[in-house]
Parts: sequence; C-alpha cells; structure tokens
Amino acid sequence: MISEKIRALADIIMDHSITIKEGERVLIEGTAGSKPLVMALIDAAYKRKAVPYARITDEEIQRTLQQNATEDQMKKHFEWEMNMFRDMDANVFIAEYENDAEFSAISSETMQMRARTRKPLIDYIVGNKKWVLLNWPTKAEAQKSRMPYQNFYDFVIDASSLDYSALGKAMQPLAELMRKTDKVQIKGPGTDLTFSIKGINTAPCAGENNLPDGEVFTAPVRDSVNGQITYNTPCPYHGQIYNDVCLKFKDGKIIEATAAENSDKLCAIFDTDEGARYVGEFALGVNPMITKSFGNILFDEKIMGSLHFTPGSAYEDEADNGNRSGIHWDMVLIQTPECGGGEIYFDDVLVRKDGDFVLPELQALNAK
Repeated sequence: MISEKIRALADIIMDHSITIKEGERVLIEGTAGSKPLVMALIDAAYKRKAVPYARITDEEIQRTLQQNATEDQMKKHFEWEMNMFRDMDANVFIAEYENDAEFSAISSETMQMRARTRKPLIDYIVGNKKWVLLNWPTKAEAQKSRMPYQNFYDFVIDASSLDYSALGKAMQPLAELMRKTDKVQIKGPGTDLTFSIKGINTAPCAGENNLPDGEVFTAPVRDSVNGQITYNTPCPYHGQIYNDVCLKFKDGKIIEATAAENSDKLCAIFDTDEGARYVGEFALGVNPMITKSFGNILFDEKIMGSLHFTPGSAYEDEADNGNRSGIHWDMVLIQTPECGGGEIYFDDVLVRKDGDFVLPELQALNAK
C-alpha cells in the first residue's frame, strides 16, 4: 500500500525538483526500505509519459564494493556509472542510513582514493543533469534523533513536502543582500571568523536538489578566510563521527584542525588534496520545520538559525570561488540561544543574532 503522503511527495519530486517531461528518462536509485517511494515515483513518471528506471542498493553492498577495490577498479566502476548517467535526463537518489559506522572499517587512504576517482562522476551529474537527493526515514535515524519512529517518519515526509515555492520567495531578499555583501563576520562561542563573499554568486535552495531543503549559499573568496570556527553539531564523514570540530584559518587555509577525539583522522581528511584545506561553501539554514541537529547533514545544514562552512570543493555552476577538491564536507554551527547563540554581520551590519534575522526585509525567514 502506497500512502497518499508518499504519492504527494513523488509528485513534488517529479514536478518541482526534477521537472520531468514527456519522453525523458529518470533513474530512481533507492533502497529496500524506500520501496514505497520508489514505486510511487515509477507510477508518477509513467503518468507524465516519462521513462523510469530503478536501481536498489544498500550500505553493506556499497561498503563491500569499496573496501578492497584498487584505484584502477574504482575508476572502471565509475566509468561504467558515467555511461549509465549519460543516458539519463534526471536522477532521484534516495539514501537510507541504518548504521553510521558501516564505512568505518574502510581505511582513510581508500576513502580519499574514492573521493578523487568519483569526483568527475559527481561533477558531471551536478553540472549536466536534473537531480534530487533525499533520505528515507529509518528506525536507526529515529533513535539517533531521540524520536519514536512514527513521529520521525512523519517529520521527514512532512519536511520534504514543504511548500517550497513559498519558501523560495521568502529567501530572495536574503540572497539579494548576500550578493551585495563584501565582508562577513561570524561570532559565537569558540568562533570569531571573517571572510569576503564579494563577487561570488548566491543561490537560494528550495527543493530543487535536496529534500528537505531550505538554505541560501555562496562561497568565501578563497584566500580571505581568517580566524576560528567551532562547530556544535556532529560532523559525520564516511562512518566516523567528529564532535566539537574546531578549524583555524589563515589566508583561507586550514592551519589547525581539532576534534573531541580522532583529531589525527580529521587532519588526514584535510590532506586529501590541496583544496581540502580551503572552503568551498558558506550557507545559512532557513527551513522552519528543522530546529535541531539530527546528526544527518541533509537535515542539519537546513536547520533554522544555523550556518554551514564547508571545507572542500565549491559549486562551479552556482557559487564558484575556484576551489577544487575531492571532498565537500558540510559542517554545521547552530546559533540559536539553546546552542550558545551568536551573531552574523554583513559589512559590519548585524544581520542575524541568536538565530533570528534582525533586518525587517529578512524577518519572514524567522520562526513564526
């Protein structure tokens, strides 16, 4: 039985996120748990006279594929996938997380190799295809969120089915302000950071590529970042969770990186390549339904009152500062009073305090 909520979400994905057209080919990548949504998407594609394809996988299969692969084998695998994606007009990626530690047994060297060899594939999809990424709610994620499963399930589906057209309109004044801004300063507990965003485009995100969504992002001028930022949410990366991550910058480069534990592994990630020690994205989260950390970046980077400051590659087509890397690691700082508060200044003018926008033209983005 496919519920009406799931069918409504499938319609949002087809009509709003990937805007599927008659005759187009759409690849739906899902999991066993997400089968109701996969089936609803197939039905929705056929109703629009598109051509659906489906592929089902899971974390254990992905870990097994990666764990003992050589670089040459990985390249051949991603070349095969590239040929498949070239045939598609649109892609729906449904992730399902049952075990945060599934990839923890894979060496950091292998994960770095995977990031390097997979990057051309990701760049091709992002730059040339219509795509959307969303998470299927699992009991493991519900437990991590300290929520009963039914409540978590309803939250994920409802947050993914938000009125993104209305949210997109509310984000436009913030995007326009950021496009006119030069200097940004972020202050808070363990954080005093400055950088420039002058001349770099700003993009509001309202359900086109992520569900749930709700962020406005740009990128810092590559060499302009100075100071320190301390993140107050978990920072997951390929099966390892890093807490209390603190990054220190000089002229754009991470010169020191620490975490509550496993700081050596943290630093190894930033040695993936030269661009891994520079920042490719700065964004503000504005989704009104997401108000706390879930330990899942697809949700956490959209938290109302949050920001993320992302080591690694910039988005070439939307907010490019020239930084290139095999990693793109979104790390989140929440600035609501419950999380310690903080301020954001644009050109020395206070824009957001303790998670709430203070300028009249931006207050539609505050909690009602």
